[in-house]
Amino acid sequence: MRVRRHRSDDGRAPATPAPGDASAPPDRPVLAGRLGRNRPGLAGGLARLFAGKVDEATFEALEDLLVAADVGLASTGRILAALRDAVRTGAVAPTPEALVAGLRAEIVASFAGEDRSLKRAAVPPSVWLLVGVNGVGKTTTVGKLAARESADGRRVVVAAGDTFRAAAGDQLASWAERCGATLVRGADGADPSSVVFDAVEHATARGADLVLADSAGRLHTKTNLMDELRKVRRVADRPPGRVSEVLLVIDATTGQNGLAQAREFTNAVGVTGIVLTKLDGTAKGGIVLAIHDELGLPIKLVGIGEGPNDLVAFDPDDFTAALTGA
Repeated sequence: MRVRRHRSDDGRAPATPAPGDASAPPDRPVLAGRLGRNRPGLAGGLARLFAGKVDEATFEALEDLLVAADVGLASTGRILAALRDAVRTGAVAPTPEALVAGLRAEIVASFAGEDRSLKRAAVPPSVWLLVGVNGVGKTTTVGKLAARESADGRRVVVAAGDTFRAAAGDQLASWAERCGATLVRGADGADPSSVVFDAVEHATARGADLVLADSAGRLHTKTNLMDELRKVRRVADRPPGRVSEVLLVIDATTGQNGLAQAREFTNAVGVTGIVLTKLDGTAKGGIVLAIHDELGLPIKLVGIGEGPNDLVAFDPDDFTAALTGA
């Protein structure tokens, strides 16, 4: 096992550079502003749809748009039922503008009351395990989280748990170098559980606050690979480790398969929240409504680019504005 430390001489994590502006805050770029020009699907459809009167054909066309945006049949049905009732009772005027406003209100209300905070163990180190299928951006998300947490003054250890892809470890080494985190990685093909275990031990010995554990991408339908992930989860939770977050990373372009992924990973390792990635180049993203409605999983973070500041807290108003073109 190789342990490499990347810290400034005084032991503190150096400030994380922001792309294009070193003074820019690491959180909260406006999603609508970042995504609007790239999201013609639902937003463009709404603009065309509500150019005339509101009638049953309008609701049928709206249903098609929501399903195409991956909102899902069940969530679409719930939203449309609420809108129809609001128009019938006079709570929403039968005008295009009022119906769009009502749609946005229904989407925002879908996320009301959920706790989107990132949990930490009462006694450090906390362990955040990131899971998901291949190619969704887990390793990049681990790197962004390391940058964000280090910039907030926390001591971070990164566990390169994707031992089957050498590039993943190299990528995390680059992130660690940039943000002052510690990297723990093993030999190619090593047992990922052992890497996570060593990372927790190292974090405890050095008084670190947080272990961010990457994992190899795996199809949620492969029983042997899901069993391996269960083992990683068990090992990560052994004292002194305490798993306080299991974050499922989902690509916004995945579509309704994202719901199946969320269901299986939750059954296997107890997912606590969703990270939705690749929202900067897609007209999709409505899948989070389906996941939230069926599984009750909070959407905690959104990835909107490759830079260290391009991982932001999920905000229902911002997201709805981006999704609908407000």
